Order: sequence, then C-alpha cells, then structure tokens
Amino acid sequence: MTEPRFILHHYESSPYAEKIRLLFGRGQQSWGSVLSPAMPPRPNVDPLTGGYRRIPIAQVGADIFCDTAIIAQEIALQSPISGLSADSVPNEVAELVQRAEGDVFFSAITSVKPLKLMGTMLTLFGPFGMMRFIKDRRQMMKGGSVRPPQGERAVAIFDGFLADLDKALTSRAFLSGDEPAYADFAVYHPIWLKARVGGGAISKQYPHVRRWFDRIPEVGHGAREELQAVHAFAEARANEPRPLPASEEGAELLNCQVTVAPEDYGREPVQGLLVAQTSERFIVARETGEFGVLHVHFPRQGYVVVKV
Repeated sequence: MTEPRFILHHYESSPYAEKIRLLFGRGQQSWGSVLSPAMPPRPNVDPLTGGYRRIPIAQVGADIFCDTAIIAQEIALQSPISGLSADSVPNEVAELVQRAEGDVFFSAITSVKPLKLMGTMLTLFGPFGMMRFIKDRRQMMKGGSVRPPQGERAVAIFDGFLADLDKALTSRAFLSGDEPAYADFAVYHPIWLKARVGGGAISKQYPHVRRWFDRIPEVGHGAREELQAVHAFAEARANEPRPLPASEEGAELLNCQVTVAPEDYGREPVQGLLVAQTSERFIVARETGEFGVLHVHFPRQGYVVVKV
C-alpha cells in the first residue's frame, strides 16, 4: 500500500477545523477530507477514537490524533514551512493566542444576539437539528471547568480582544511577522466563527484586524480530496501504527489500562493501554476487532490520564 496520508475528520462550519484546514494550506499539504456530523454519534470517526467527543480528528494510517495542538504538530513535522506548531508562537503574542482559545472563543458565540444565533443555527441544521445541537452542546459542557461568559460580559471580552489584536497588528502584517503562522490561525478561528454566526464585518475601528482578517484566507486549504469513511477505515486497517517515541522517565502509568479525557469540556474518556508518555503527548493503544491496533494521540496539556 502507498504511504498513508493525512485524513481530517471534520465538518465545514467547525472553527477548530478551519484552523487546521488553514494550517494544511500554509503547510502546502495534500490531505483527505472525511465530512463528519456536527454532533455525535459520528460513525466515521467514533470507531477510530473510541469515543473522543471533540472535532476535528486527524488520521495517518493507524495513528489517530486528537486535539488541534497535536494535529498542528503533526502538520509541522511534515511541512517545509516553519512556524506551524503551538510551540512556535512568539512570546509577545502568546497571551493573545491563549485568550483566543479560551474566553474569546466562547464569547464569539455568546456575544451574538439570541435571535441572530437561532437564525444561523436554523439555516445550518434545520429546526430539529437546531434543538439537537443546543442539547448536545449543553451536555458537552457538563462536568468541565469552563463557564462561558454571557451577554454584555461576552461582548466586552470579544471587543476588548479585537482592540488588543488591532494594537498588536499595528506594526506587523501577521502576528508572527511577515508570513502567517500558527499564532495567526489560532487567533483567527474564533473571529471566523463570530463572522459566520453573527454576520457583519469587523468594525472600522479595528483597521489592522480587518486587513489581517482578509489576508488570512489567502493561504487556502492545501490540496483537499473528498473521501468517504470507508477510505479512512481502509487506511486504518491496512497500516500498522508508527514506531513509538521514547517515554519520559517516571511515567508511572506506562503499560497500564487508562482513560484519557480533556479537563475543560467534552470530557468523554477514551480507554486503552498507555504505550507512550512524552513531554508533549500521551499515546494510547486501542485493540479493535475491525482495524487491529490503533494508536490514539493526545496532548499532555489540558488532558487527564486515570488508571482503570
């Protein structure tokens, strides 16, 4: 069989998926696209991950990558372009990136007026789908550490972020310098979400953000090929997981059955054998009847491992 390729399990209106699609474009990558439902069940990807709740998911053969931080790292390893992983973010904009993936992301939704938000969801999902989506997202937040800001506070958080971003872009084309990089895509995706959900252009009081926001999509999405779930399953079945990295010393749960789950939201656990633990990731082996052994990769930061 040919060398396995990147496959992204995603849906078009997912902001985190847009972040990864842009990273593929900037990284000059070819990739396969498997469109996934916006909410569980996701028959195209659940058998691969063992029930990981969030999206997008990336796949290379029998290796499955959960969370955009790990997916970005994998893209960076395969690309001739520098600056595509989270550890490339310049210190002076690190706080902006952190805010973008925290309260600002949730404020992109909660700062939109309810009737406008409802109209967008009706367009995307229809009446029944909208009710399912709202119920699903409420369930997704249960048990987590995130409390999304609401109402005027959400508006203030989002507007304050745009003001700080505009100031940061005053003397530079992109957050990382002359070319877009991980920091730009991480900051861009909640603003992209707000534009899609709330409509309307970015205010003229943020001219540098407007100019930057218009330029980001120019990187494109790389060479995208539409696939079906059967193609992704075939690649998982036909390949062995790649060799494991060396684990750090003192990894007490190595070779134990564990569950891995995010700390903040979407906390459905994935169970398997912890086969590697490095400074940056956990890797869990899952024995499956359909695909053989799969290795599922998670970031260390923001995830909890518990012995079964």
